[in-house]
Amino acid sequence: MIRNYVRKTNRQSWDESSKLLAIKSLIAVNLKSPTVGQNRWGKSMIRNYVRKTNRQSWDESSKLLAIKSVIDNKNSYTKASANYNVPHSTLQDRVKKIKDGKLEFDNSDSKDCILNPHTNVNLNFYNVLSVCRYIHQIDAVLLSHPDRFHLGILPYLVGKCGLNCPVYATIPVYQMGQMFMYDLHQSLCNAEDFNLFNLDDVDAAFDKVIQVKYNQIVSLKGKGIGLRIVALASGHMVGGTIWKISKVGEEDIVYAVDFNHRKERHLNGSDLEKLGRPSLLILDCFNAAYAQPRRRSRDEALMTCILTTLRVKGNVLMAVDTAGRVLELIHMLDQLWRNKESGLGVYSLVFLTNVSYNTVEFAKSQIEWMSDKLMKSFEGARNNPFIFKHVKLCHNMNDLKKVSEPKVVLASHGDLENGFSREVFIMWASNPKNSIILTDRAAPGTLARNLIDGGSDRNIKLIVKKRVPLDENELEEYNIKYEKEKMEGSKMDPVSSDSEDEQEVMRGKYDLLVDADTLSSKKSSKKEFSHNMFPYYEDKCKFDQYGEIIKPEDFIKFDVAPVDKPTLDEPNKKSDIEENLYNVPSKCVKYEQNIYVAAKIVYIDFEGRSDGESIKQMVLALKPRRLILVRGNSYSTKVVYNFAKVFIDGKVFTPRIGQCMNVTTESHIYQVRLTDTLLSKINFKKGPNGNLAYMNAKLKLNSRDTVMEVDNVISEKMPRIDDQIFTLEPLADHEIHPHKTVFINRLKLSDFKQILSKKNIPCELSKGVLWCCNRTVCVRRVSIVLYYELKYLLYLLSKHIKQ
Repeated sequence: MIRNYVRKTNRQSWDESSKLLAIKSLIAVNLKSPTVGQNRWGKSMIRNYVRKTNRQSWDESSKLLAIKSVIDNKNSYTKASANYNVPHSTLQDRVKKIKDGKLEFDNSDSKDCILNPHTNVNLNFYNVLSVCRYIHQIDAVLLSHPDRFHLGILPYLVGKCGLNCPVYATIPVYQMGQMFMYDLHQSLCNAEDFNLFNLDDVDAAFDKVIQVKYNQIVSLKGKGIGLRIVALASGHMVGGTIWKISKVGEEDIVYAVDFNHRKERHLNGSDLEKLGRPSLLILDCFNAAYAQPRRRSRDEALMTCILTTLRVKGNVLMAVDTAGRVLELIHMLDQLWRNKESGLGVYSLVFLTNVSYNTVEFAKSQIEWMSDKLMKSFEGARNNPFIFKHVKLCHNMNDLKKVSEPKVVLASHGDLENGFSREVFIMWASNPKNSIILTDRAAPGTLARNLIDGGSDRNIKLIVKKRVPLDENELEEYNIKYEKEKMEGSKMDPVSSDSEDEQEVMRGKYDLLVDADTLSSKKSSKKEFSHNMFPYYEDKCKFDQYGEIIKPEDFIKFDVAPVDKPTLDEPNKKSDIEENLYNVPSKCVKYEQNIYVAAKIVYIDFEGRSDGESIKQMVLALKPRRLILVRGNSYSTKVVYNFAKVFIDGKVFTPRIGQCMNVTTESHIYQVRLTDTLLSKINFKKGPNGNLAYMNAKLKLNSRDTVMEVDNVISEKMPRIDDQIFTLEPLADHEIHPHKTVFINRLKLSDFKQILSKKNIPCELSKGVLWCCNRTVCVRRVSIVLYYELKYLLYLLSKHIKQ
């Protein structure tokens, strides 16, 4: 029939393509969240929507802690939802996905036999949570490098997840690793409310570190009895390590990520080629499809870029790490500034991190871990290359502004995602005279990678995060809330006459003068207490082995001239005003800013990693029996996989994210126990490498509860599959059958010659033949089994002839 119906409304008037796109966006919302200011398909859009409620306003770290408390059976869903302010349905959904295995790692660098805890640039909380599920199975931690990509989540695992096991690292990794984590924590706290871990967690993590040296053989304890680890130089960062894990007479494992075979100014090359053929090699494919430029052309490009920028009165920003590869750069630049012919002495060179002074001080004491050239220079002329003459150390943006322009600034972090490098980039990016030098190919999705791929002369949108003081109304609300909490706390704590508050009034009894204003302010601020008798205050003094610990602030004199301001090269001693600024109540703001990138963007490779050709040569030289390829995209992993399949006879594995696999050479290995009866009947024969015996026994399955302990000594628990164990018991005499002779090792003619000489039998060795008795008898090297076969056939032949 004919329908002339006309729709009166627009309800259900969508087209099928729009519906499919909407469904696709809802399905993908849990797989990849869009960035702020973008829609589901990456297109920019304007958002003027103002939230009317506080629903879904929790932070990621609170959600992570809530999920962990539920998985560890510490809290129920309801209690965790109330404690961490996370909706019950969201918490239940996330826990279900984790238990079902739908939430996985984003990269595979931490999936090694002994943990090398790392984090990606965005501190993915689900990666951390996946590690927490296996936290009680970790027996040791090996740290390869000091940067956050190799130990970034270690403070969280120790401080929040309860990781309690020995951590092994070289001395520079221990020292520089702390600098990395301090700088990272401070950079994140300056931009947002970061509470995944704190500085106490960092200290607790590094308190567990056992410091080792290169080529030092360390025997593990506990469950790791029998295992030995050896640290070898990687050549990537100072103290960087290639770990060799071995057991006497069994397989050895080599864990090699981020190594550099080239010799640099402050580091020697890696020692990977000095190793023998390993049973298992764990190798990263990060640079498998990349070819490095020559060192001379790289240095010339850096020098040209700096000179051309400074001569037009522009500034140069170099995005570097905190205390790793920056040592190579800063050592090179200081040498250039010392050269009068370069013409760089009139310009400023700045090293800007939160821990720049401590980083340089540690580098001064680590010369023995660096190149042979630096060691000889230090041993001969006592010339420390890290006593800089032209480098100015800055710790905040105020110090940087005091340095005259034009200047070259080395600021952390290298990916421009946070830290001082991001702040300086926002300040200098719009000036065409400036240059931005990127020294590391950062991970995809970071600002540095975006600049390398897209270049300059374009507009970009950045999410700016910063911490600002509270305004008047917010400050007033904060003070009211603070006073209320203080009053509630004072009501909970009983008043004691021995409290520290009363003792502060009694300070200042020394012979030196104390600031009267300070003392009067302390007295007026204290609450007056009424006493039934004359008050007596007991002196609570702390002493050390030399006497009383005296605080300098207790001896402030009147009319003392202020001390000269410390220079930028001195330690970062903050004044009282600066400390008060940090203690001022503040808040974190976040907004989107459009920036026109007019500055010159230059990428110069100072990563210090081996390229694809070097990785192939290492694989060809080592020829491992098993090879595991990690930390690479699909293309780079495929390049190394195809090469290894052709040129080595071992098996090659490319595990997926979160995949567990068995790569042992002997997969059928079981634990058995020998009974005392069997040991008493064994007749050991002395061999070249130990005692040997032939046993006639049978396997019997016993429960562990029925196995008796010897001399009431309980052996250490070993990892077992179940609660049962096999035992070997001797066979009865009538069950023992004769066996063929077993030949072990090969007879050397030189050893046989010595035996004959001891028996006074004349013999000589000539062209692989042993002649005896004036060349009447000769002995050649043939198969022993073949000799006995020939002898047996000869006996049969002679017997046949006699018959």
